[in-house]
Amino acid sequence: MAEEVKSLNFIEHIIEEDLENGYKTEELRFRFPPEPNGYLHIGHASSICLNFGLGLRYNAPVNLRFDDTNPAKEEEEYVEAIKKDVEWLGFEWDTERYASDYFQQLYDWAVTLIKQDKAYVDSQSSEEIARQKGTPTEAGRNSPYRNRSVEENLKLFEGMKNGEFGEGEHVLRAKIDMASPNMLMRDPVMYRVLHKAHHRTHTDWCIYPLYDWTHGESDYIEQVSHSLCTLEFLPHRELYDWFLDQLVDSKKLRPKQREFARRNLSHTVVSKRKLLQLVESGVVNGWDDPRMPTISGLRRRGYTAESIRNFTETIGIAKRDNVVDVSLLEFHVREHLNKIAPRVMAVLNPLKVVITNYEDGKEEWLEAENNPGDESAGSRKVPFSREIYIEQEDFREEANRKFFRLKLGGEVRLKNGYIIKAESCTKDSDGNITEVQCTYDHKSKSGSGTEESLRKVKGTLHWVSIPHAIEAEIRIYDRLFTDATPDAHKDKDFMEFVNKDSLNKLIGFLEPSLQNAKIGDRFQFQRLGYFNVDLDSTEDHLIFNRTVTLRDTWAKLEQKSN
Repeated sequence: MAEEVKSLNFIEHIIEEDLENGYKTEELRFRFPPEPNGYLHIGHASSICLNFGLGLRYNAPVNLRFDDTNPAKEEEEYVEAIKKDVEWLGFEWDTERYASDYFQQLYDWAVTLIKQDKAYVDSQSSEEIARQKGTPTEAGRNSPYRNRSVEENLKLFEGMKNGEFGEGEHVLRAKIDMASPNMLMRDPVMYRVLHKAHHRTHTDWCIYPLYDWTHGESDYIEQVSHSLCTLEFLPHRELYDWFLDQLVDSKKLRPKQREFARRNLSHTVVSKRKLLQLVESGVVNGWDDPRMPTISGLRRRGYTAESIRNFTETIGIAKRDNVVDVSLLEFHVREHLNKIAPRVMAVLNPLKVVITNYEDGKEEWLEAENNPGDESAGSRKVPFSREIYIEQEDFREEANRKFFRLKLGGEVRLKNGYIIKAESCTKDSDGNITEVQCTYDHKSKSGSGTEESLRKVKGTLHWVSIPHAIEAEIRIYDRLFTDATPDAHKDKDFMEFVNKDSLNKLIGFLEPSLQNAKIGDRFQFQRLGYFNVDLDSTEDHLIFNRTVTLRDTWAKLEQKSN
């Protein structure tokens, strides 16, 4: 059978065309260029997988470059979190770079532009500059400082660098075209004064370059062949190329900016500014809260790197922005966890069951398989005794024929154990059932990790032995927003759609094999979903996060509501 050939995405087609038209394979170089002003989110995962995936496909180096040009919002904490996320996703960068490494070179090039009368110092306020830029249908007006002499501009720019002026007093602008139909070409700002310490250069600089000036020149310095950006940077490409036109050496490789569509995820937001708002307002407990779409939040919730990579490959690279249903991401998480997560038993809403014909004080250890889809996962022993917990919803006094769980006079099999029959139940003064009395068939014991027995019953329940059960805090996470596109409403703030029930905590009872579970360990709680051990856990207090349900329950809810 012929090997299936994976189709190329449009970015790969561009690269293939460039290789056919003179690019050399050894000239290919890519980069992932995050700004260290927040934690990476699921949208960044697509960009990471794209750039590093191209590196693997073409055996080309990929730089991790931090575009750290705004000390007012950037922190070393974000740098370290970004590096951890990229490594966790399974990628290695060729070199670690920082735009701040190039501050001197960028400054020297800016001086060159001033000397060529292609840049000038503007002393207007930011409000005045904005007003005189015009509108998309109306040309802008030249700054009254546009025709300053080269000598005056050089002196002022050096004074800005040396800290002689206050913030907002002067900016350096490129001298391009105030009548350009592209608003970004109307004398864009290249430098502003900021008297703030930088996380790497500290107080060495009093001026900082703007992103548009820094980005393309950094690509050029690093000899990046293809600068891949999201679609919002398409209007910036003309400016990207103009800056390169002024400085590129024809003997060196010239970077190409190309754009791909942002993939937004339903029922969340992927704006760093809005994610920061969620953190600062206390809606979530930090950037790595398991409800957050950040890579660190998804990791803490129990998502695997492989499932995220598979998700990004499935949604692919496109030319138009769209919203991807979060259920597709959850599908990939389930698919991977189903292969690797050991099966265990836990009861989250306990109802006591007493097996009246089982000897009091007796216990036995039953064989239970760890993963029916993976023989190499082996088996474990689970304890059985006279008193057990089952889920409250698994018992009814009376039920119709379609209810295959426990009911008075009915039988079910206990997973890995015996068939039991409900004989009676006890209620409290409010009529709530507090205990069920059952008998068991001592001849119906399951075989080693199978459900074979002399006779069959339709229902199988998970359970835990009360004397052996361990208590754990269980955190049930739901979607952070009730609306699929919470930030797409012009007349409402996205915070209005925060799901107040996105986190519920309860105490669950677990089989004793989980006593030694380590932070990050993942399990399938049979019939309940996939869970992992939270990093807040201690030896004396286990905490489990629900990673994802066993099935897409939201799809059913949404169908009913529609």
